[in-house]
Amino acid sequence: MAPPVTPASPWFRRFHPRPDAEVALVCLPHAGGSASSYFSLSGRLSASADVLAVQYPGRQDRLHEPCLDSVRDLARGVAVDLERLVAGRPFALFGHSMGAAVAFELALLRRREGARAPHALFLSGRGAPPCGTDRGIRFLDDDGLIAEVRRLAGTDALVLDDPDLVELALPSLRADYTAAETYDAGPGAVVHCDIVALTGDGDDHVGIADAEDWRDHTTGAFDLRVFSGGHFFLGEHEPRIAEIVGTALRAAERPRPGARGPGARGPGARGKEDDRARSIRDAG
Repeated sequence: MAPPVTPASPWFRRFHPRPDAEVALVCLPHAGGSASSYFSLSGRLSASADVLAVQYPGRQDRLHEPCLDSVRDLARGVAVDLERLVAGRPFALFGHSMGAAVAFELALLRRREGARAPHALFLSGRGAPPCGTDRGIRFLDDDGLIAEVRRLAGTDALVLDDPDLVELALPSLRADYTAAETYDAGPGAVVHCDIVALTGDGDDHVGIADAEDWRDHTTGAFDLRVFSGGHFFLGEHEPRIAEIVGTALRAAERPRPGARGPGARGPGARGKEDDRARSIRDAG
């Protein structure tokens, strides 16, 4: 893996620089994850977008910075340089697990501040608020925390088998689980952009109904994509996921015929069960 390009911001990395692209994609990692977890997806999408992967403090090249244990603090950190780096272009947010919560909070923050809304949110591996995601993992001892991470298979086994690397990773893991388990979007948590929810049919933390409930948190269109697999279904289905995201990014490059304003409900509006069924079959 070539060294990433750091675009004058500690929060962002470019693995396949396309600063001249017409649209940008911002990718937010899961708990315990880093910007490099999106290296492969960035490569697949680099022809379609300027892919910016977020690097949270407390890991890899930000190892000596204090970890943040709040989704809101993580979103505020990302927000500082976001507008400068997307440079007025349409952009989408992609977040997995805790990253989905950060993506959603970032969109809410921009709405509160009157900033441009993302073209779309891709919210993967997390149920909509107030989905019960507090399982108390943050209170486990070190061995219990590592056992949970190993069970989910979201971190390289080589890291988990090296005591020195585990010691380095534990502070960020515990902070991330605290952020993920204590996030509360608050009342009226609705964004004015399309939402695509992605989930694994074997994820024992996120039920399909939990993912479908994201439709209640947008005034835009909603789509549900269900894949075979558990919590980290992304790797197995990355080509299909890249296709779905790439299609949305290409649509953002130009006005959509017949596009409606932000107050309109799209094809995911409550009550259209045929749309829900189509989404599940398409990605199954």
